Amino acid sequence: MDYKLLKKETIGHVAVITLNRPEKLNALNKAIRFELVTVLEEIGGQFPDIRVVVLTGEGRGFCAGADVGEQADGLPQELERTIESVQRDHEERQKDPARRSPAPLVREIPQPVIAAVNGVAAGMGLSIALACDIRIASEQGRFSCVFIKRSLVPDTGAAYLIPSLVGPGIAAEMALTGRVYDADWALRVGLVNKVVPQEDLMADALSIAHEIAANPPLAVRSTKQLLYDAASTDLNTILPMEGLANAPSWGTEDRRESLVSFLEKRDPVYHGR
Repeated sequence: MDYKLLKKETIGHVAVITLNRPEKLNALNKAIRFELVTVLEEIGGQFPDIRVVVLTGEGRGFCAGADVGEQADGLPQELERTIESVQRDHEERQKDPARRSPAPLVREIPQPVIAAVNGVAAGMGLSIALACDIRIASEQGRFSCVFIKRSLVPDTGAAYLIPSLVGPGIAAEMALTGRVYDADWALRVGLVNKVVPQEDLMADALSIAHEIAANPPLAVRSTKQLLYDAASTDLNTILPMEGLANAPSWGTEDRRESLVSFLEKRDPVYHGR
């Protein structure tokens, strides 16, 4: 697909997605949301050739959330909504790439996704960043659960993602105030893994991406899924789940290579099989 509002670059086994609507701080209208959902689905199907994804934004913003102008145009339709129509609308959204929330798809694809947060991540943009497996912020990173300022509750996954990362107290503060927080605050409360100078952001994100990509792809895929499954269960339940998660790697070429290369004291070469 020829993307107009984002850029996709492949560096070895790493795909870099750059949201490219800088004049709007990469706010998501239907067109760019369609492209983001499409490129994530495309990359998901390219495993194990693509083993890690880095997601960032062009210009001063990571993603400022939903396009407010587009939302304003839809206000007349909001007046006609009922509980039943909202439920139907949710089901229809999952089938329409132009309306589907990208955040769940970030979690669903087999590759780990690293958010390189170069500027503001607000609303749906915050949800997308928090859905990523690892988050690295530049010193210019800004974070806001801005929904309340638009007379909305946290949505696009934010109501689940924020408390799962920082607990209910911080989540309540973010959701009820709609404040904008800086990168150092985000690091202190656990929203991001680390904060780096703006000029080092992509190099740092790519360094981690290549480090992950050098590991056995099947085991990386299973580990990503297992970590989220484990978060919703208890210790006794997770033990057999760990065994099942290891099953795709048993007896594979990569499994053998991981052992033989260690014994031969050389760097492993993995092929995802």
